[in-house]
Amino acid sequence: MDWVEIRQVKHNWKMTNFVYIATSLDNFIAKPDGSIDWLTEIPNPDQSDYGYAEFMEKIDAVVMGRITFEKVLTFTEWLYPVPVFVFSHSHLEIPEKLKGKAEFIEGEPLRILGELNAQGYRNLYIDGGKLIQSFLREDLIDEMIITRVPVLLGDGIPLFGKLPASLKFQLIKTETYNSSLIKCHYKRIRE
Repeated sequence: MDWVEIRQVKHNWKMTNFVYIATSLDNFIAKPDGSIDWLTEIPNPDQSDYGYAEFMEKIDAVVMGRITFEKVLTFTEWLYPVPVFVFSHSHLEIPEKLKGKAEFIEGEPLRILGELNAQGYRNLYIDGGKLIQSFLREDLIDEMIITRVPVLLGDGIPLFGKLPASLKFQLIKTETYNSSLIKCHYKRIRE
C-alpha cells in the first residue's frame, strides 16, 4: 500500500497517533546498550513531570515496542493509566501483574491501528524507537512531542531512520524546562 492509499484509509478513522519522547542533542533515545540513565541524571529541582501527566490525559492507549516494554518492566512503577498494547513480531508473555493493563499484539501497523480504531481508541501514544520509525515510514504519526536533552551521547539508538519520502511537520509549541530542556510539539502537515 502506498502513502496515498494509507492516508485515504487513515482519513476515515478518527484517530491521532502521538510520539512523546526525549532525545539527546544528537537524536539518540538511548545508549547503544539501551540504557537511558542519562535521562535520570537531568537535574529536576521542582520534581516536574515535564508535562507528561497532562499529555497522558488525552491518550486512550499506548502502542509500545517490545524492547521499550522490556525496559519499562525494569522501572519501579507502572507509568501508564491507560491500556498498553505491546507490538512484537515474536511471542511475548505479559507478566501476571500486568494482565489487564498490557497485552501483546502483532501484525502490520496499519492493520493494528484499524483494529484499535474499531475498538474505540482515538488518541494513541506510540512509543519505542523501532516502532516509531516503522510508523513514520508508513506516515502514521500525526504529532510528535520531542524534548531535547543537552547531552551528546555520540552513539546510541536513533529516534529517526530512513524514510521513503520526506515528511513535513509544523512547530506548534515550544516549552523550556529548568533552563536546559527544550520540548517541541510538531504536527504533521498533509496535503
